Amino acid sequence: MKSLLDRPAPTAAAPLTVRRGAARVLIDNWTGTSTVPSRTLYPHQWSWDSAFIAIGLRHLSVRRAQQELESLLSAQWADGRIPHIVFNSAVPDDAYFPSPDFWRSSTAGRAAGAPAGPETSGIVQPPVHALAAWLVHRADPEESRRRGFLTRVVPRLAAWHDYLLDRRDLGGAGLAAAVHPWEPGMDNSPCWDRALRRVVPAAPEAFQRADLDHGHPADRPTDLDYGRYVRLVTDYRETGYDDRALRHAFAVEDPCFNALLIVSERALAAMAEETGADSTAHTARADALTQNLVTRLWDERAGLFRVRDLATDTLVEEQGVTGLIPLIVPYLPRHIVSRLVETLTGPHFHAPATRLVPSYALTGHAFDAQRYWRGPAWFNTAWLIHLGLRTHGREQEAERLRRGFLEEAAHSDFAEYIDPITGAARGARHFSWTAALTLDLLCADLKEPTP
Repeated sequence: MKSLLDRPAPTAAAPLTVRRGAARVLIDNWTGTSTVPSRTLYPHQWSWDSAFIAIGLRHLSVRRAQQELESLLSAQWADGRIPHIVFNSAVPDDAYFPSPDFWRSSTAGRAAGAPAGPETSGIVQPPVHALAAWLVHRADPEESRRRGFLTRVVPRLAAWHDYLLDRRDLGGAGLAAAVHPWEPGMDNSPCWDRALRRVVPAAPEAFQRADLDHGHPADRPTDLDYGRYVRLVTDYRETGYDDRALRHAFAVEDPCFNALLIVSERALAAMAEETGADSTAHTARADALTQNLVTRLWDERAGLFRVRDLATDTLVEEQGVTGLIPLIVPYLPRHIVSRLVETLTGPHFHAPATRLVPSYALTGHAFDAQRYWRGPAWFNTAWLIHLGLRTHGREQEAERLRRGFLEEAAHSDFAEYIDPITGAARGARHFSWTAALTLDLLCADLKEPTP
């Protein structure tokens, strides 16, 4: 693996130093089968983390990028879901909560098709995987064809999307729903607060947090948040993780989640064409999802997409970064693109100390510059917004964001996220998706088109 540091790289000293640092993070966080997000805070395999990591790894080793995705897909459930955590049996149960003995996937999830091993969680994360697989394939098509990479992963990715568009169309309007705040990947965003108020928290003695052993309490979700997270998992587990057997106390249609599903459907269409299959169904689904996203979640007055709370069938009046990420969707109406860019560059999201994008509006009533997804600026969402800007030809704004990303990734020691007011690094350091996406933005093939 050390040889990966010696692959061809930019000749300028600064980019080369950053590249070596990013590669070192991925080398150090490799477990032998996949990459942990953080050796301390997140010692297992996470779903959308692995997708972002594969996007970066493709610039170091296409084979390892393929392995990252295939390792995750090997834990897929028979109903098609890709679990948000795949647990490493060598890691002690008390290293992370909720641990495997809390999820009980192999027993509680048996009827839903959970694998007998490895143990996993029972919820999901945003579907960025098909986009990642397509980018990994495009990094070295000959190697991909030789190893039959697409032949192996496309059926699994198609089953994953089928699960989301069938079992998770809880609103009946053609969008996928999230049933836990961890599923959209923005765990304690103020966008979930209204729905979470309906959830009776688990008693404090019912769980023991492990995240505070490695993260400062001011950075992390509160105990009340965790009590509600635990209650939602417990209720879901008790129904055997059956999406139709439970009246979900928390169910939302999230803009980022569905935008990634659209882009990944277009990636599946591209992979179908590559393998000689019919791409029509995937293209049609992407078109229908795009229409549903605009119809259901666009707020013209606010200039961004909103979360829809399915319990009340109303839009949530919060401005989160999730509402900007649909910039990644091709063929959005032109006026929506213009309004999104106006919101992105306006007072709500133009932070004083970073060119990254705050996770919640600076002007919002619940803004907190330090606490996880309630204000801090994240590198993965910046990468997605950069992709969206490029998708719609906004090269000047995209380049500004790219330069800011690279500078702050290097200065922060590849931090998990950034305080948008002070610019201070927050959360874990040597964070894998920060390092991986740094590698991607350093590379010369920035003009590679989105599917």
